Amino acid sequence: MRKLLTIPRGKLASLSIDLQEEHRQDQRYLVDAYDRVLANAARLQQAARANGALVLHCAYIVDTEEAQTRPFHPVMADGRSVFSDKSNPLSAICPEVAPLDGEPVLVKSDASAFSEGSLAGRLKVDGIEWLCIAGVWTEACIDATVKDAVRLGIRVLLVKDACGSATPAMHQTGILNLANRLYGGAITNTDGACRLIGGEAVDVWAIEGSVPLRFSFASAVAAYSHL
Repeated sequence: MRKLLTIPRGKLASLSIDLQEEHRQDQRYLVDAYDRVLANAARLQQAARANGALVLHCAYIVDTEEAQTRPFHPVMADGRSVFSDKSNPLSAICPEVAPLDGEPVLVKSDASAFSEGSLAGRLKVDGIEWLCIAGVWTEACIDATVKDAVRLGIRVLLVKDACGSATPAMHQTGILNLANRLYGGAITNTDGACRLIGGEAVDVWAIEGSVPLRFSFASAVAAYSHL
């Protein structure tokens, strides 16, 4: 359903997830339309900074020598992670969306930004009720983070055109599947999110009922466009 939403100033934080160089330079992990995702995420960060909102960054960095590496994590012959390895320069956050001085960077070795351990406590201390989420990959780290946020009682503003995956189909179905379970949250695009960050009232998509979006392969693109 559509509804008019406003978010009180001081109650929202911006979170950029895994916007790292490997997603535009490593042929195994390229994200479709990644330059657009980066540009939209940068706009969200700029809007948050201009309005005094907390700006957070998250990076997936894997150190296979540490005990907390998740079970069955894929590794190369030399034992290093096949993606986001700590020694790989492509694990760096892209410069367009890199943190400014003083902006926290949460380093995780699993899908959810909450797996790092400090995010939930930081949001609580700062009185944050809404998390504006951008990043990659939609069906993986975005999905896990959104679901953890909902479980913890944090409202999610999911910015659909500031997220991405390997293909449009993977991204769009990932957003649609999240939309079916985004209790307490909302979905909008970058323009709408920037206006919300600035204190405006914006028409957004918000869930009503249980699993309201029944889409097929043929109807998924239209369903996504209506969010």
